Amino acid sequence: MTAPFQWDCSRPLIMGVLNVTPDSFSDGGQFLDLDRAVAHAREMIAAGADIIDIGGESTRPGAAPVGADEELRRVIPVIERLPGVLVSIDTTKAVVAERALAAGARIVNDISALRFDARMPEVIGPAGVVLMHMQGTPATMQQSP
Repeated sequence: MTAPFQWDCSRPLIMGVLNVTPDSFSDGGQFLDLDRAVAHAREMIAAGADIIDIGGESTRPGAAPVGADEELRRVIPVIERLPGVLVSIDTTKAVVAERALAAGARIVNDISALRFDARMPEVIGPAGVVLMHMQGTPATMQQSP
């Protein structure tokens, strides 16, 4: 794992979102190809992004869950191709966070706020962390909102 992450609070940081999923609500599978994903990350950095948030499982309302092996297959090669880039891994799975941090990610962005995987708190350790609020799961979040 990399050294502990420290936030620079002297100015706002811009996070570019890179979804490597076939069913994201925002970019619908445009970046499934590794070269396209890496190129898009570099474009966002050139446009001013300070952090690249990489997600391998859609969290759009109604999304079906993705297994850890598939999520790892989608995100790890992208992280490995972005050395020197401040990368955030968007995941609710401790095993994905752990492998992403080992591959070079510095921040864990967990939309479940550590609720979906009991191992997540021990895995994130010195990493930066983003905790989100979500009603239910992606499959149920729009039921009686």
